[in-house]
Amino acid sequence: MVKLFCPATIANLSCGFDVLGLCLESVGDEMLVTKTTRKGVVIKEIVGADLPLEAEKNVAGVAAMAMIEALGLDFGVEITLYKNIKAGSGIGSSAASAAGAVVGINEMLYKPLPRKALVPFAMQGEKLASGAAHADNVAPALLGGFTLIRSYEPLDVIKMHTPPDLYATVIHPQIELKTADSRSIIKQQVSLKKAIQQWGNVGGFVCGLYTEDYALIGNSLQDHIVEPLRAMLIPHFEEVKQAALANGALGCGISGSGPSIFSLCKGESNARKVAQAMHEVYKDIGVAFDIHVSGVNDDGVRVMQVD
Repeated sequence: MVKLFCPATIANLSCGFDVLGLCLESVGDEMLVTKTTRKGVVIKEIVGADLPLEAEKNVAGVAAMAMIEALGLDFGVEITLYKNIKAGSGIGSSAASAAGAVVGINEMLYKPLPRKALVPFAMQGEKLASGAAHADNVAPALLGGFTLIRSYEPLDVIKMHTPPDLYATVIHPQIELKTADSRSIIKQQVSLKKAIQQWGNVGGFVCGLYTEDYALIGNSLQDHIVEPLRAMLIPHFEEVKQAALANGALGCGISGSGPSIFSLCKGESNARKVAQAMHEVYKDIGVAFDIHVSGVNDDGVRVMQVD
């Protein structure tokens, strides 16, 4: 039996739709993966969320089945999920489940696979959740820190440098936005002008991480393609963004497919100041919300116990 902490993640990071992500330290699910002599995957219990128990309809189950089948393993697993990340929150609920399942199975192997080799299996869970096998959440969930998907065909995942004073503040308005629905409004073609702006910001963001240039990181957190379309789905998005920037955030944008809104900040004190500013925007509008302040988790899914 393997007990795991399965972290939340922020995907896209404004400028990097489907290619950039980061792993959060203080927010996540827990999971138990138990080895069984009977082949197959059983979702034994889900605590904290109303999600399918049928393995083929559950992202953890699908990811686990993909790994077991691909490797020809001669055992099965039972999975118990303790969900703290709300489904449809925009901070990688499905990715946490998929990543946790494959790490749990990997711990049972005599010669465990490197974490990068687990990404394709976890992506199958994301395909079930959203209709697209994207890796911008599962990659940071598995590898930790900041990740870049340089290529999907062939898959090439790069873990990047994390500046030591970088913190994230996330507000989650408790309305559900399904990833598949949020993806459906995105235009399939963009202008060359907007594409050039976006390429420049992705390059600037990566450069800012490695040089620990916090101003450059903030200046690069701009989305000219997806955010203008998705922002209308999130109550008071623009007010939250402006409040965050006015209170010291380096940058602010939509976390994943929304409705969560994230800010990156230099230092925990700034991150908590931004959290208070976000709270002030939302406290009287009649929508329940959660706010998380977190450092960057450089480990990804953590194995907490093995019995």
